[in-house]
Amino acid sequence: MQKARPLASLHDIDLVSLSIAGDRTAFGELVRRHGPGVRGLLRRMGAEPDLADDVAQDAFLTAFEQIAEFRGDGSFAGWVKRIAVRLHIRRWKKDRRLDLMAETPEPIWDGNAQPGDSAAQARHMDLDSALAALSPAERACVSLCFGAGMSHAEAAEALNIPLGTVKSHVKRGLERLKHQLAPNAEARSEQDAHG
Repeated sequence: MQKARPLASLHDIDLVSLSIAGDRTAFGELVRRHGPGVRGLLRRMGAEPDLADDVAQDAFLTAFEQIAEFRGDGSFAGWVKRIAVRLHIRRWKKDRRLDLMAETPEPIWDGNAQPGDSAAQARHMDLDSALAALSPAERACVSLCFGAGMSHAEAAEALNIPLGTVKSHVKRGLERLKHQLAPNAEARSEQDAHG
């Protein structure tokens, strides 16, 4: 009698096949593998931790209900992330907190502060903090294109907005991230040179 391989050693496609056949434990392994990535993407899009957990749970429930529709054209992780993004955007729209088509105000940036200043040190940010400083539309587009690995066209489809709008939000968002993170890079370079 041949021993069954542990679920953790199976490829996602094999786990999807088992899930389609009704194996809930196999789907549980997919949730274990990809849950942190889904929650992380939602957090980068601006969801508070509790909301990220709720939307991720809803996304996996939807994925379980629609598992037979997974065609395997891309990764399972990408598929469930797209579900999560759509659910999160629906919540945004329902709460009227996000208008992806709206023009966003320019960020407040103090270009006079030097990297050694206490003001510059106060702006020390990690990527999540920098993403949080973007407009919701920029954060969503940048997170989808760089966090979830979607193309601009896929992000436009997921967000149900024009491709040009996604490209504009990504460009503006990346420029803002560059400005927010650049002072920290300069300060680290100076410390490395002197240290």
